[in-house]
Amino acid sequence: MRTDTPVTIYRKDYTPPAFLVDTVDMGFDLDARKTLVATQFTVRRNPAARTTALVLHGRECPLVWIEVNGKRLKEGRDFKIEGEDLTIAEMPDTATVRVVTKLAPAKNSSLMGLYESRGNFFTQCEAEGFRRITWFPDRPDVMAKYTVMLRADRKAHPVLLSNGNLIESGKLPGGRHYAKWEDPFPKPSYLFALVAGKLAVLEDSIKTASGKKKLLQVYVEKQDLKRAQWAMDSLKASIRWDEQRFGLELDLERFMIVAVSDFNMGAMENKGLNIFNTSAVLAHKDTQTDDDFARVEAVVGHEYFHNWTGNRVTCRDWFQLTLKEGLTVFRDQEFSADMAAQAVLAAKGDARAAASARAVLRIGNVMDLRASQFVEDAGPMAHPIRPDSFQDIANFYTATVYEKGSEVIRMQHTLLGEEKFLKGMDLYFARHDGQAVTCDDFTAAMQDASGVDLTQFRRWYSQAGTPVVEAGGEYDAAAHTYTLTLKQHCAKVGVETLPGAPEKLPFHIPFAVGLIGPDGHDMPLQLSGSTTADTHTHATTLVLDFREAEQRFTFVNVPHAPLPSLLRGFSAPVTLSWDASDEQLAFQVAHDSDAFNRAEAMQRLGMRRLLKLTQRAAAGQPLEADAVLPELFAKILADDSLDAAFKTELLMLPPEVMIGEQMDELDATAIRAARVFLIKHIASALKKDLARTYRQLAGGKARAYSPDPVSAGRRALTNMVLAYWLDSGDADAVKAALAQYKQADNMTARLGALAALVNIVPDAAEKPLADFYKRYEDNALVIDKWFRLQASARSTRSRDVLKLARHKAFTLKNPNRMRALVFGFAMSNPAGFHAADGSGYAFWADTIEKLDRINPEIAARMARLMDRWRKLAPALRVQAEAALKRVAQLKGLSKPTAEVIGKSLSI
Repeated sequence: MRTDTPVTIYRKDYTPPAFLVDTVDMGFDLDARKTLVATQFTVRRNPAARTTALVLHGRECPLVWIEVNGKRLKEGRDFKIEGEDLTIAEMPDTATVRVVTKLAPAKNSSLMGLYESRGNFFTQCEAEGFRRITWFPDRPDVMAKYTVMLRADRKAHPVLLSNGNLIESGKLPGGRHYAKWEDPFPKPSYLFALVAGKLAVLEDSIKTASGKKKLLQVYVEKQDLKRAQWAMDSLKASIRWDEQRFGLELDLERFMIVAVSDFNMGAMENKGLNIFNTSAVLAHKDTQTDDDFARVEAVVGHEYFHNWTGNRVTCRDWFQLTLKEGLTVFRDQEFSADMAAQAVLAAKGDARAAASARAVLRIGNVMDLRASQFVEDAGPMAHPIRPDSFQDIANFYTATVYEKGSEVIRMQHTLLGEEKFLKGMDLYFARHDGQAVTCDDFTAAMQDASGVDLTQFRRWYSQAGTPVVEAGGEYDAAAHTYTLTLKQHCAKVGVETLPGAPEKLPFHIPFAVGLIGPDGHDMPLQLSGSTTADTHTHATTLVLDFREAEQRFTFVNVPHAPLPSLLRGFSAPVTLSWDASDEQLAFQVAHDSDAFNRAEAMQRLGMRRLLKLTQRAAAGQPLEADAVLPELFAKILADDSLDAAFKTELLMLPPEVMIGEQMDELDATAIRAARVFLIKHIASALKKDLARTYRQLAGGKARAYSPDPVSAGRRALTNMVLAYWLDSGDADAVKAALAQYKQADNMTARLGALAALVNIVPDAAEKPLADFYKRYEDNALVIDKWFRLQASARSTRSRDVLKLARHKAFTLKNPNRMRALVFGFAMSNPAGFHAADGSGYAFWADTIEKLDRINPEIAARMARLMDRWRKLAPALRVQAEAALKRVAQLKGLSKPTAEVIGKSLSI
């Protein structure tokens, strides 16, 4: 085990910095083996501080020298270094500090701080990467204005970029050159960035709402230039949307995006200089899928929106991370929904179709939330969206902070309504522009601007776990009333299970409901008396303020017994327990005006059957299925009133990970057997319908590729129908899939056909799989797809993944490649990963041991793949625990990985 005891940091122990920093001047002499960094910053004593010493932070950051007000300091006499802290006890009230450090970017495999990738220099400073560059008060509540001088070889690194505005550039002796950048806005050190290298640029401009012309630049490697246009289009759309929806304007002379293949995150919002993983910025029909186009649009939007929600107003401390991330995820989800709705409205002129497009995105967001965040909420790493403690902040870039954080913002939007929410945003910026603040500051602005009491609502920030809401209804035919009874409870999870944790209190849940009459139409809603203090009527949907452990809501003037439509639009991140019959769910699929709940009803019908089949598979009993789902699927396929994208959602069975979450004891092999059986049962019953539908979708005049929602929806449905048809065993389906692969003029069609073949008819996939690799051998992002689809295939086991890990194109040093193979196997192929022989766990432990030495942050994320081991069947549980203990005993295990392993074993 580790000999050092991990230090736990608590939110309650926050203290303001002893010194504030006004200006920072940095000079970089860039060289892959030896980069010298000279930093000068002015400090002044913070009157709000309770300490007097100046504390600077550094990590693997060799100090050449340090001086204060021109006096060179000596370690031991003038300062001391303990761990990552350099402390200067005797400091004047104001001072100029100069620090020189020496870095080796080529050896920095962690991809944090300053590192080299493919001959270019990049930085990643969030959360604590700046301390890998120089000794500095590296904390988000220390904000300063930066001026940066970059010097490098002119031929090898013709592009020199940093935050803000370029104020000077020129040549230097010896074939070198320089560029000087100035950021006019104060920022914390985590938003610092530099890029130097040989890059091509796509340029455009935009005129903002105030009439100012802004330069927009997307930097990529030369061969990727043709794949940068979609990112530029998305950036322009993001700027326009933020102006129109929130009244927020681009505040710099230019805005830059840079793509790098070696990057731990999807992207980073450094002020004015966003650095992106290539997977989140490059898009072309020949090499990226429709999902990739959608992701690029969303991530470009997300990082741009951070310009205000994260940069202009930032976090006081890292416990407040959801302040910027949850809010910005909500904004990027709304952006994507608005873009989709506008595109569909322009194409079809149909408001219902536009609403359907928004619903499709909402369904996808909720599915991702359930598959990742709900799972996280039930495990040992569970935490509130604003944690109370951590050992390493890198472990809290989680689905809870981001996705659940977004849902908490969305609930405030639901409770306040659009107009009051926007007033709250305006007040938030008016109060806190240029400041580092807390989640409480945000909710205070929302409450003060709207007059809506959010006191109880704040529990969403401090309590972890997914609340369970039990719903039951009674209809009184004589009184024409319908009474809905709601009960909520939320078990203690994660750190809440430790001794001394406080009892959990009821949440304030905005619970959206509708009542569907026997004719399939929504009933007008009228709530009796003052059962709830505050309601918000949206036509035939009512948002109930559900605040107590148990509450009753009575609707009056209800002429017939209704079918309740509960939690419309997924108005709160809860698990709904509602005992509806199959007939009621089928009726809801056919008639509910809330598109989310129509899809939800289909998911419930599918989940019921899958759970029963899984129980039988686990017990070794024969599997049988009824005709309910095939009949519903046939109706959906034949319904021309449904958009293709929405049909795709209705025809999707619950994924294996969500089935496992419904079980007390996970049996991934039984889940796989049950799901494949049900798919084949549906496919066999609908073989002719599937063949006919596929030919209708795939036939006709070829259309020019477009990533718009209508076209993308048609391709998604085509690929899904093809996969079902292949599962029917029809030989014509195999011919159709091979033809689609060969004739495809876009990656969505080609990869869809190949994935279906690899997953369902692996023998027929051998030649196209080899052809795919040969076609795209020089395109890293496409080869990532090649690794991922094999890792996630039904037939893939650990031995196959080990073989792929020895492939010449595989490397642990590139996060994208590692995630494609290892995460693809563990997360998308649970039956393979949780094999009875424990080989998946041995592969996991072997990979962690290698990866932790290279990139601790990615290793820690990989460690979380095993944090739910206690849920496994007994035989697997023993093997999983042994693998976890083996990793825990590794010498020199990194802090982030050690925290995950420690909590997995102890909580």
